[in-house]
Amino acid sequence: MQSDCYLQRRQQLLAQLPANSVVLIAAASEQSRSRDTEYPFRQNSDFWYYTGFNEPDALLILSKDQQAHCDALLLCRDKDPLAEIWQGRRLGPAAALTTLGLKAASISEQHEQLTQAINGKNAVYLTLGEQPALEQQLASIMQNLRQREKRGDIAPVCLHDLRPFSSEQRLIKDEAELATMRRAAQISSQAHHRAMQFCRAGAFEYQLEAEILHEFAMQGARFPAYNSIVGSGENGCILHYTENSCPLKSGDLVLIDAGCELAGYAADISRTFPVNGRFSAEQAAIYQLVLAAQLACIAAVKPGATFTELNHIAEQILTEGLLKLGILQGDLTELITSKACKQYFMHGIGHWLGLDVHDVGAYKVAGADRPFAAGMVLTIEPGLYIASGADTAEKWWGLAVRIEDNILVTSEGAENMTAACVKSLTDIEQLMRQNSA
Repeated sequence: MQSDCYLQRRQQLLAQLPANSVVLIAAASEQSRSRDTEYPFRQNSDFWYYTGFNEPDALLILSKDQQAHCDALLLCRDKDPLAEIWQGRRLGPAAALTTLGLKAASISEQHEQLTQAINGKNAVYLTLGEQPALEQQLASIMQNLRQREKRGDIAPVCLHDLRPFSSEQRLIKDEAELATMRRAAQISSQAHHRAMQFCRAGAFEYQLEAEILHEFAMQGARFPAYNSIVGSGENGCILHYTENSCPLKSGDLVLIDAGCELAGYAADISRTFPVNGRFSAEQAAIYQLVLAAQLACIAAVKPGATFTELNHIAEQILTEGLLKLGILQGDLTELITSKACKQYFMHGIGHWLGLDVHDVGAYKVAGADRPFAAGMVLTIEPGLYIASGADTAEKWWGLAVRIEDNILVTSEGAENMTAACVKSLTDIEQLMRQNSA
């Protein structure tokens, strides 16, 4: 993305805030994995959204004065030839203006720059509770300013959580974000196809995961957006199963929930398919029921619809289907009212998607369900999970199916960003047969 894109986002944020206020957004820090090794660095999502800067230990200061004039300052690490030999290149403050379109200073000046930025301001906005060290430093600076009031220094009187502003802004994706998310969806779809084509009895769940990660990286998405779920057989009944250590058995289904992260943006796809490439009658019945619920929910996505409405659609279809299959028993109306299907469909129908796989944005506004609006991206992911010992015929035990796609709300309805990832019974079996041939 061009630096103009991030400038526009910063301007949009500041336009929402009152005059004489300051915004503080901190970068992530490197996290130790063991002794002197670190986990791969992943930037704080808000910091990335407003800067496009992918280094740790940095701070963005946005200021709006009494006359509503706005300014931005990036504090970042200095250039350090020795450190860069060992740990990689640093941008440095001098290059920030031409590279990022941001004035910059050294992070070593953080105390002085923060003091200058908040002195005389009415309010400070930051993600409260997320950066304890920054909050502690801010509290110390504010106390010092209060003690110097006779000199004319003035401490802010209010600290506000930035999330109601940043999260709401991030909820509606701009065109640059959507282009990245479409590409992430395409890469992730191809990775799921690769896993289907590799799948065979005797292989291990982690080998399917390896095929997925390989496809991500070969297409330019080095990291997954979250720990991949590859659950075969009854492991699929564990909603966030990530051990991925068991052998694949002929006759079992395998449920994969995996998506790449591309330029910070997540894809999130679930597909379920038979290890041997052929759905049994019971597997097909459960699969078709979940697919019917998913397709109906996707068709209902449009501006003004809500997650609650989609949940009701899914619950009604799943309940009717489970009753016809004999997995649920009783009166249909009572079963729907009591949400009897929730013993097999434990989670919600979906979530927001963006820089975080479970992205920011309130699900209720003023106590009411939030209506969808154009530019929102969400997942639709009904599922059924029938663990061994469930109160139904044994032939259904161990079956787990989840089907998940990434949906963009448009002005006229919806766009399935992951539609290229096959999900009909015939398409899945055909794709897997091609590999066998």
